[in-house]
Amino acid sequence: MPFEARRWPVWRQVTGKDLLGLGRTATSALTEGRTARTTTADRVATSICPYCAVGCGQLVYVHEGEVTQIEGDPASPLSRGRLCPKGAASRELVNSPLRELKVKYRRPHGSSWEEISLESAMDMIADRVIATRDATFEEVDEQGRPLRRTMGIASLGGATVDNEENYLWRKLMVGLGVVQVENQARI
Repeated sequence: MPFEARRWPVWRQVTGKDLLGLGRTATSALTEGRTARTTTADRVATSICPYCAVGCGQLVYVHEGEVTQIEGDPASPLSRGRLCPKGAASRELVNSPLRELKVKYRRPHGSSWEEISLESAMDMIADRVIATRDATFEEVDEQGRPLRRTMGIASLGGATVDNEENYLWRKLMVGLGVVQVENQARI
């Protein structure tokens, strides 16, 4: 057998004691010089995966202010350290060069986006909610029975919001008279 074939990982696995390929068999000169992204982390933050309603626990490893790795949190009673492919790839969601970091607004009939401040965007949303509620609020029906509702606003919540936040959001919507409240987790 040529000498080069003995360096192949499969040959080392079959002829050696590492039949599962978990130890020396799985290493090479290239991999021996590498370290895990988790070893250089300055801190580890716990988080929840943003993709679906399951709410898998995540450990977010941060080095010098940048997310270097995201793994499943073994302490999570929901996922017990496991993540689906989307959750495992969520590091790219944070570090993507395409990620928008500023508020963008496209004016009615506009053809391009412009940057506006977060305060301006929040004021615009609040003004529109108030104006819509005022224009569509129904105090009573045709027979004089109390309604105290607006059909001009609907709410579709995200599945990654926890129970407490969903509770507060629902209270806000009910306080505004919004009756069309749904959540993505139920759809």
